[in-house]
Parts: sequence; C-alpha cells; structure tokens
Amino acid sequence: MQEWVPAVTMLGLALIIGTALVLRGPMGKALAEWIRGWSKTDEQWLAFKAAKQGVTLGGDPERLRAEMDELRHRLTEVEERLDFTERLLSKTRDSERLAPPR
Repeated sequence: MQEWVPAVTMLGLALIIGTALVLRGPMGKALAEWIRGWSKTDEQWLAFKAAKQGVTLGGDPERLRAEMDELRHRLTEVEERLDFTERLLSKTRDSERLAPPR
C-alpha cells in the first residue's frame, strides 16, 4: 500500500496545479462573474454588465425616444443613399451592356 502514496500525491498535485491554471484564465473569470451574479438581483446584474460595456441603463425615456427617432432618421437616409447608389450602378452596367461591341 505504501507504493501508491507517491503516485496519488503526484496526481493530486497535478490536478491542483492544473485547476489553478485553468481558473486563472478566461474560464475562471467567466466562472467568477457567474458566481458573482448569484448574489445580485437581475437588474443590478444587468446594470453591472452594461456598465462594463460602457452602456448606461435606465435614464430619461424622452431622451431615449429622441435618440431612437434620430437613429431612425439616419437609417432612412442611409437606405436612400444605398438605393441611389444601386440605381446609379445598375444604369452604368446597363449602358455598358447595351454599348455596341468594339
């Protein structure tokens, strides 16, 4: 029975060192955030995650509506420009196709 003690000890040390290395990396950070979330309410957890990404939650609803309207307006302008560009490119291609061969 004495001959197994060094092997079990080495296996245990390898397991502990491997676990420590894994938990120090991104996997450990993700696990820590997950565990940290257990003690917070959903709203606090979402605010924490949003703040980490540089986003503020809540705020003035009128400001958010105004920002949404501005974004809709900008998206409409971008769509119009895209349509114009597509029409312009298709006209150029049509004239190239219709041109007599040289």
